[in-house]
Amino acid sequence: MKNYIVNIKMMLVVALCIMFIKVEAQKVELIYTTTSDRWVKDKKAAKFEKNIAGNPDITVYADSSLQVVDGIGGAFNELGWTATLALPKEDASKVFDALFGEDGCNFSMGRVPIGASDYALSYYSMDDVPEDFEMRDFNIDRDRFIMIPYLKEAFKRRPNFKLWGSPWTPPAWMKVNEHYSLRAGEMGEGRTGGNKMAPGKEIRTSSTAFKMQKRYLEAYALYFSKFVKAYKEAGTPVFMIQPQNEILYAPNWPACTWLTEDMSYFIGDFLGPKFEADSIDTEIWLGTINSPDPRYVQYALKHKNAKKYIKGVGFQWNGERSIPTIAKEFPNVKLMQTENKCGEQENDWSSLERSWKSMVHYFNNGAGSYLYWNMILDETGKSAWGWPQNSMVVIDKNTKEVKYNDEFYLFKHLSHFVQPGDHFLKSEGENQLAFKLKDGRTMLMVYNPDKNEKILNIKLGEINLKAKLKAVSINTIVLN
Repeated sequence: MKNYIVNIKMMLVVALCIMFIKVEAQKVELIYTTTSDRWVKDKKAAKFEKNIAGNPDITVYADSSLQVVDGIGGAFNELGWTATLALPKEDASKVFDALFGEDGCNFSMGRVPIGASDYALSYYSMDDVPEDFEMRDFNIDRDRFIMIPYLKEAFKRRPNFKLWGSPWTPPAWMKVNEHYSLRAGEMGEGRTGGNKMAPGKEIRTSSTAFKMQKRYLEAYALYFSKFVKAYKEAGTPVFMIQPQNEILYAPNWPACTWLTEDMSYFIGDFLGPKFEADSIDTEIWLGTINSPDPRYVQYALKHKNAKKYIKGVGFQWNGERSIPTIAKEFPNVKLMQTENKCGEQENDWSSLERSWKSMVHYFNNGAGSYLYWNMILDETGKSAWGWPQNSMVVIDKNTKEVKYNDEFYLFKHLSHFVQPGDHFLKSEGENQLAFKLKDGRTMLMVYNPDKNEKILNIKLGEINLKAKLKAVSINTIVLN
């Protein structure tokens, strides 16, 4: 009996110790960014509460995991790399640390154009020799000097970095108009550039710009196969490709339109079988989808041959309007946001607000990845076709000054913590995103658009929190 009482006492002591350790282990951290204060850690802004009076402002369902996170990051472009060349190597390295390092944005995913984009230095593809159907002249020589050194800065800091690629255009000789672009003329009012294309060569969005003949389709599938192999050999492996950027857009920079019937035919009868024949495990996704009409994706995902090869779908711009339907109808298909809206070089808080709303929309509609457009640009922000756009980082090539814009911090608030394998969590409230991290922590991202400080009552599972948010601020709350 005596031993029994001793054992009971010991069990009570152990239980009390475990409870004490559990309480002590619970820590809450809040980091905020405003227009004037960036990435500030405030130890007093969030604290535990025993009870919350009334209904909570935000409820996070800690045991309700939704889609898995595949990655957060941005796009690599030639003009981004050339901007960094203006800096001393040590200063450029700090920029790459800020984007890809563990103490910075900690980006886990990135996008590379396959050939020229609108932020390339000039037109080019991997094989510009007309009718080279066997791809004897295929090469990535240009990329070895520009894109691959840029990409390796990410892989150097993150050996498991997830890179994917998409072309803005096939080689010009594979297209009906045999031109890199689809539309002639200048960019528009207040912009410079243009391709001086003869008007008769224009192709509109209501048609496929690719030459839909078997020998061209076979050659293009071979083109993708060679690209994936060459990039792997170069030390920058590609985990996924999307066969066409903005699949229904006809601008005057590199582009190619595809009707859904033709893209599905290419994937199902040429690209997919070629990857199989060449033992390529790089995934094929449909995208990038810029159409608000979900029928484009619906057709492809139901196509008898294409559907078995399409592992996911990427959306950008007006494609955001079709993702809710696709998420509901195809719950087992992975989804991603492939390019945030690029702006007009505002690089201010309004850009952050626009990107934040987009983040909330995409994650709440099943996206597992979210990517910025140009991570780095020079002080002009201009594409080769004259459009000045936003970037996370601006490098002034004259003064060597490096500026980190508001959107840089928005993405850091997300990607510094959220990594591949984490899960999006169900939550209720306004202006919040919640994630369950692999290490057991819960991360809550909250935006306060008000011009005054705001006190929020937060219920996270069985835990109650009270958080004080700065006026007009983006906040990350991490609960251990």
